[in-house]
Amino acid sequence: MRNKLWIILAGLLSACHPNKDEEYTLSHGDASCAFISETADGKKVISWIEAQPGADTGMMYYAIQQGDTFSTPHAIPVANNVLPHAENMPKLLFKPDGEIIAMYGVEQHDPRNQWAGRVFYTHSLDAGKTWSEPQQLVTDTSSYDQRYFDMALLPDGQAGAIWLDNRKDINAEGSTLYFAKTSGHDGFKGEHAIAETACQCCRTDLYADPKGHLHVAFRDIISDSIRDMVHLLSVDKGATFSAPVRISADNWVVRGCPHTGPAMAANSFGLHCVWFTMGGGQGVYYCHSTDEGKTYSQRDTVSVTPMAKHPQITAVGDDKLVIVWDEPVKVGREFNSRVGYQVRKGNGSVTKSGILTGDSLYVTFPVVKAVDAQTVLVAYTKKGSVCYRWLSI
Repeated sequence: MRNKLWIILAGLLSACHPNKDEEYTLSHGDASCAFISETADGKKVISWIEAQPGADTGMMYYAIQQGDTFSTPHAIPVANNVLPHAENMPKLLFKPDGEIIAMYGVEQHDPRNQWAGRVFYTHSLDAGKTWSEPQQLVTDTSSYDQRYFDMALLPDGQAGAIWLDNRKDINAEGSTLYFAKTSGHDGFKGEHAIAETACQCCRTDLYADPKGHLHVAFRDIISDSIRDMVHLLSVDKGATFSAPVRISADNWVVRGCPHTGPAMAANSFGLHCVWFTMGGGQGVYYCHSTDEGKTYSQRDTVSVTPMAKHPQITAVGDDKLVIVWDEPVKVGREFNSRVGYQVRKGNGSVTKSGILTGDSLYVTFPVVKAVDAQTVLVAYTKKGSVCYRWLSI
């Protein structure tokens, strides 16, 4: 791995008008799990996992925006047994005080649950030059399965995390959703359960809105059989959360886990949500709330492709929203996968939809982040490589 040749394909892009038709590759080899974060001074950061030769696990890498391109990849050497799972993607978070936190999942191999995993994190206080020894997010020995985590920067400059956990106090199917936050540079403290009966294998979403309120979305198991999306709100920096409110009454009855979770963004108009369901139709849907999740608009179809999934959304100021997702596309007798995108006004009305990648490829798990009023950054996995492009909107 140390001697691996990294190639950055750089183009002459205009900072204000990047060419959306240009695709750039950050990694070559068996790479996956693209994620976008940003530094304290606003530079975008793409992270991913590069699988080690002959192994099922990999090492975490990241690259930092340098104008219209990205730096050569930086390795996080201590994050070297990461299980590549794009629905449980590793994540980076940059705190205002300069601390960088990398969080990721590993296999657990627990006889009580063959799919069990653990969440670890490491941090750097010197801009990524050195990293601490990895720490378990949960030290309680009764917790043998933590997965599908998310992190967000909190209004007080600390990092918050949520995750699904096997510990529960009720006799019902599903996992318990936990929350914890950092205490300075001493790691995550004060974990507490905030919801129960969460669908066991869908990603969760933790989001801090411009007002500093925290929003949590996840797929819940309702009445023992319905797997619909719900939302929680905290107005006290994560000390307490509201009871779950269903985002949309899809009434999807399924005995299994879809492996595709929700995503949220907010602007002055309200909270915007996207998700996948097969209840009352199938595909990716959108809705919004103007009262911080007490009530929601009727859902609106994002993609007409029935199995469109893995949606992500970003707010571009108060004027625009951009949604990305992946969807199957039939080519001859085979199915490939492509990335679609949709631009909406700040109030959620659609202005443009399109396809970002070609039908002849297999492209999955896109992520998106606003750059400026006219541009978003999109990253995704394409045939074992992590790629990105600037999308003009």
